[in-house]
Amino acid sequence: MTETVLLVGGGGREHAIARALADDCSLYACASNRNPGIRRLADGLETVEETDADGIAAFATEVDADLAVIGPESALEAGVADALDDAGVYAFGPREAEARLETDKAYQRRFMREADVPGCPDFEVFDDMDAACAYIDEYDGDLAVKPAGLTGGKGVKVIGDQVTAEEAKTYLRESGYDRVVLEERLVGEEFTVQAFVADGEFRATPAVQDHKRAYEGDEGPNTGGMGSYSDTGPSLPFMEDGDYEAALDVLDAVVDALPDYKGVLYGQFMLTATGPKVVEFNARFGDPEAMNTLPVLETPFIDVLTAARDGDALPELEFSGEATVCKYAVPDGYPTDPDGGARIAVDEESVGDALLYYASVDEREDGIYTTTSRSFAVVGRGDSIAAAEAEADAALSAAGDRVRIRHDIGKPELLEKRTEHMAELRE
Repeated sequence: MTETVLLVGGGGREHAIARALADDCSLYACASNRNPGIRRLADGLETVEETDADGIAAFATEVDADLAVIGPESALEAGVADALDDAGVYAFGPREAEARLETDKAYQRRFMREADVPGCPDFEVFDDMDAACAYIDEYDGDLAVKPAGLTGGKGVKVIGDQVTAEEAKTYLRESGYDRVVLEERLVGEEFTVQAFVADGEFRATPAVQDHKRAYEGDEGPNTGGMGSYSDTGPSLPFMEDGDYEAALDVLDAVVDALPDYKGVLYGQFMLTATGPKVVEFNARFGDPEAMNTLPVLETPFIDVLTAARDGDALPELEFSGEATVCKYAVPDGYPTDPDGGARIAVDEESVGDALLYYASVDEREDGIYTTTSRSFAVVGRGDSIAAAEAEADAALSAAGDRVRIRHDIGKPELLEKRTEHMAELRE
């Protein structure tokens, strides 16, 4: 029997999910924007705000969905998984209580400390910004300043990297945040591991390295992610034997401590001189990391979903063994002053063997328009990171005007820089 699946969300991550599912089910989607890539793959696309839990549950019932996949964190925070589960539609995504692992950074750190999850940095939580500023003055070392709630990946300020201590204190006083987490600055190389979780077990996917900085050479403000790469195996070039396994030990401890968790568990790690530390957890696929992982997943994603729903053992995951490189095209001025509402031309025929994923764009009668977030991505695959990067870079002629790209993602020079950085830290 063909499964009917509802996909919640209209970004690049959700386009990747849609492509992984469309051939194996009857797919419906709902989002606040009309993503042309998802529209073509889905049997129906409904315009619904991702935070409208009741509206999404009603649409799921209307299309007689057997299960649902929730893409964005805003939907998880709004209790969309709860509403779907309560309506009799299995949601592959954590309920609001478990999603706090992402949506409340203060809860996240306290959970790690209480559950003895490895890799937790030193931290303190403040709801008094004057007290937080005093802690900055007293702390022996640099700190990361994190709003407790969701900020789309752009609210964190790191002393000694992005801001000075005085600038961090000004940020706190002017921010209007109710609660903040101050934690030790982690120095090393970041990577992420995403896992599928259900019924107290998980299956992990290869490590990915995202690039948060807006400009080439890791310059500029943080973004939602300008692109990412993965290697032919589960690890990355700057990682040593045991580093990936240490990250899996962290995920294992989280799953043990949250037996009701279901969906995707995303661990963002900093590989330090003493091993992986946890930067944060997300309760859904990463964007862009979903676009590295799903195209090389050979196990049908629908089999993961149905096993989770039916209480069966999750299938062992098989991957193609290809490296991937993802590069995003973003509106001019992104992220500080993005050129939203601009009509863009995307030459889909020019991407060659690469994959094109539409993200935060809106399809109208007269064309495709940017929003204030990332527009679309291309993903190259190959038998090495270099080959995947060449395929992705060649596909970027699809970008046209009014968008900007970080071309250095996946380039040998940047990979060597990061490998050398880790070697120096380990010495």
